[in-house]
Amino acid sequence: MPEETQPAEAPKPQDQLSVTQHRATIGGQEIGYTVTCGTLVLKEEAVKDGAAEGEKPKACVFFVAYTKDDVADRTTRPLTFSFNGGPGSSSVWLHLGLLGPKRVLMDETGHPPPPPYRLVENQYSLLDVTDLVFIDPVGTGYSRMVPGEKVREYHGFQRDIESVGEFIRLYTSRNMRWTSPKFLIGESYGTTRAAGLSGYLQERHGMFLNGIMLISSILEFSTARFLPGNDLPYILFLPTYTATAWYHRQLPDDLQQKPLREVLDEVEAFALGEYASALMRGAKLSENEAKGIVRKLARYTGLSREYIVRTQLRISIYRFVKELLREEGRTVGRLDSRFKGIDRDDAGEQFEFDPSYAAIQGPYTATLNQYVREELKFESDLPYEILSGLYQSWSYKEFENSYVNVAETLRKAISMNPYLKVFVGNGYYDLATPYFATEYTFNHLGLDPTLHDNISMAYYEAGHMMYVHLESLRQMKEDLARFIQAAMPSRA
Repeated sequence: MPEETQPAEAPKPQDQLSVTQHRATIGGQEIGYTVTCGTLVLKEEAVKDGAAEGEKPKACVFFVAYTKDDVADRTTRPLTFSFNGGPGSSSVWLHLGLLGPKRVLMDETGHPPPPPYRLVENQYSLLDVTDLVFIDPVGTGYSRMVPGEKVREYHGFQRDIESVGEFIRLYTSRNMRWTSPKFLIGESYGTTRAAGLSGYLQERHGMFLNGIMLISSILEFSTARFLPGNDLPYILFLPTYTATAWYHRQLPDDLQQKPLREVLDEVEAFALGEYASALMRGAKLSENEAKGIVRKLARYTGLSREYIVRTQLRISIYRFVKELLREEGRTVGRLDSRFKGIDRDDAGEQFEFDPSYAAIQGPYTATLNQYVREELKFESDLPYEILSGLYQSWSYKEFENSYVNVAETLRKAISMNPYLKVFVGNGYYDLATPYFATEYTFNHLGLDPTLHDNISMAYYEAGHMMYVHLESLRQMKEDLARFIQAAMPSRA
C-alpha cells in the first residue's frame, strides 16, 4: 500500500515590510525621511496545562512609520503613535489629512475636486517635529487575524487596547525607542483608545508617555447617547446646533450679525442654566415655562417652535441634521455640519447619508490605495478597510449596565505620571463629538488642581476632521507642534 502523506503544515505568518527613502519640504525646510510600511505579526505566549509552549501568532497589524533621517540622538527625537476611531476605522484620516508628509488635495473648505483624486506634499506635516507611526487596528486597513483565529476576538474595547498596546511595545522595542519622548494621537473613538492606552501602557508595560493628543474627543459616552432618561446630550449638543444654524444663516438677524464665539457664549449659558433646569424638572415644568424654553430653543437652533414642541424640548442629532434645512430640500453633515446633502425626499425622519463623510470617503480611499503600492512599495490584494462596520457589533462587555467611560483612566494616568500632558482639538461644526460635551467631560475629570494645567484645548471653525479645512490645518500644525515641544523634557 502507498504511504499515507501527512498534510503540509501551514506556513507561519511572517512580518512583511517595505522600506523606502523620501524627501519633502515641511515647515520651510527640506528633510529626508525613511518610510517603513507593512505588517507586524502579533503573538501571544501559549500555555497548556500550566506549561509554556512558545508564542502563537494571533494577528498581522498593518502600519506606516515615518522616521526623520540624520538624527544623531534618537533619545531627543519624539515618537508619535497615531490611530483613528470608528470603531472600525483605519488610520488613513490622520495619516493623509493632518500628520503625514502627503495629504489629499481638497479645496480650502474641505470639498473634494471631481475624481480622479491625488495627493500633494503636506507642508503642514508634523514630521519635522516628531517621528510618526500610523497603526491600523485589527479588522481595519490591511490588519487581519491570522488563519484559524476567531475574527471577532479583538473587536471589543479591552482586546483592542491590548493589541494596539502590544504593537506599540513591540515597535518601540525593535526600533530601540524606549528612551525617546513618546506621544499618542487619536481621533474620535481613537481618543477613547488613547485614554485607555494611557493607563494600560503605564500599568502593564511601564511605558510612561509625555503627551496625548485627542482630536474630536469622546471619553464619556453618556454625553452622546440620546436615550430615554439621559438628558445630557440634549444640553451638550445645543451649542453645536447653534453653530450649524449660524453657519447656514438660519438664526435671527441679531444673532447672525454677531461673531460665532459671541453667540456660543450666550447659548452655553442658556444650556447650562435655564435649559438644563427645565429638562431636569421634567413633567413639573409649567406650561408657561415650557413656552419660554421653546422660544429660546427656536431662536438658538433655527427650528420652528412647532417642531420643538413635538420633540418635547429634546432635539436629537439625527433629527436635527434632517430638519434644519428641510425647507430647502437639504440635509447637513454629522461629521461636519458645514456640508449639505440631498435625500430622495424631504419628509424623512433622518438623512440617508452623511454628506460630510461622502465628501472624504472617495478621495482618501483612492489616494491611500495608490500611495501604498506606488510610492511605499507594499503590495496586498486584500481590500484596504477604510471604515468598516465594526462599530455595529463592537463589544463593551467591560461596561455592562453603564456607559463607556475612560475619563477616569486618563485621570489616574495623569495622577500617576504628572508629566503627562493632554491636548484636545475641537471642531465647532462637529456633531459626532461636540466640543461642549468634551468640555463637560474634562470639567468633571476630577484632577487635582495642581494638574489642571496639564490639559490644553483648541477650537477650529470646521468639523470632526477639522483639518480638511485648510485654515484649520494650518492652525492645527502650529498648535500640535507647540504642544509637543512644551511636553518635551527640558535638557540641561
